[in-house]
Amino acid sequence: MIETFDIAVVGGGMVGATLSVALKDLGVRVALIEAVAHDSASQPSFDERTTALSNGSRRILETLGVWPAVAPAATPIAKIHVSDQGHFGFARIDAAEQGLRSMGHVVPNRALGAALWSQLDGAEAVRIFCPAVVAGVTAGMNSVELRLEAANGAGSTIEAKLVVAADGAQSAVRHAFGVAAAVRDYEQTAVITTVLPQRFHDYVAYERFTESGPLALLPLADGRCTLVLTLTPSMAETAMAWSDIDFLAELQRRFGFRLGRFLKVGRRVPYPLSLSRARATSAPRCAIVGNAAQSLHPVAGMGFNLGLRDVASLAELIEERLRQGCADLGAPALLADYDAWRAADRDGIIAFTDGLVRVFSNPLRVVRRLRNLGLLAFDLLPPAKAALSLLSTGSAGRVPKLARGVGLK
Repeated sequence: MIETFDIAVVGGGMVGATLSVALKDLGVRVALIEAVAHDSASQPSFDERTTALSNGSRRILETLGVWPAVAPAATPIAKIHVSDQGHFGFARIDAAEQGLRSMGHVVPNRALGAALWSQLDGAEAVRIFCPAVVAGVTAGMNSVELRLEAANGAGSTIEAKLVVAADGAQSAVRHAFGVAAAVRDYEQTAVITTVLPQRFHDYVAYERFTESGPLALLPLADGRCTLVLTLTPSMAETAMAWSDIDFLAELQRRFGFRLGRFLKVGRRVPYPLSLSRARATSAPRCAIVGNAAQSLHPVAGMGFNLGLRDVASLAELIEERLRQGCADLGAPALLADYDAWRAADRDGIIAFTDGLVRVFSNPLRVVRRLRNLGLLAFDLLPPAKAALSLLSTGSAGRVPKLARGVGLK
């Protein structure tokens, strides 16, 4: 027997799980396929990392009813401080000056995963296949067959009108639908950990550009900070072998003493960095979202927020078609509307983050001078800060209903 669904979401990480939550009350049958249980220590989405959520992303989670379970673990960002190591330029963005309660929140990935999956537990409209992987894809004119393979080797086949590829930067589903991705290796590795500074962070997020790449410190509720330290691959390999004392000394040299001395460091985990961009955001009967569509450098923390807007846009288009009585949610018109909606936001964020990496890794003296003058000019220009705030929240162009606090029904 082949079980039939309206939509099959492949990937139950942060983006795929959010989409499934958004769809569960729309009157459609959803299959959610995930290889690793959300509460497993080996789940790559819900690991020890944290995510910086923009205000627009928080509003999406609020509208979906997820935020109350996340809020106790979330830390607000009151200010953002940007600087360039060894140079005079810096810039500051203050939430209060922008008329905001915060610039966003820092959320542990595990807390977000638990909140999302608690919404899916018992959701009648969502059939969860986990642990399971997609072992084969057969796309037809009116539907797609997915051959699933469970962890115990048992196989099954399901059918859906629309398949959503939410299975990450190395998306097997995207590949199965014939959509390639352009990948550029940044030749950088992010070493991610937590550190305890001598002084309280006062809810300030720091982005400091160094010769080997950006260094980010994000505030956590207990006075610690999440550290994202970008290094060359060889230096990262060396840094993983340093003692805690040596690691903290190098961090101190790069960051300075704005937070006093760094006293403790947690477990370090390396993540190679690259830009992966799918050559299309859809294929016949397939929508591509999140890291499967674009995987960004963590500078400015915009990757997951961009993926959430993919989800909010797609869910809104699906609800519109359902309201109009359309039974085929994989129809070409819906996917064309999704492509058109996401194009400007996607292109703008990719260009912005990639541009930051390029400009601040350029060793030419004239470029260093110009970027420091640019930082100072930015610090003195309120309209520029307001524009960046709009960019980071996706408020430029059409804003999804969920990001405006409006429910889908």
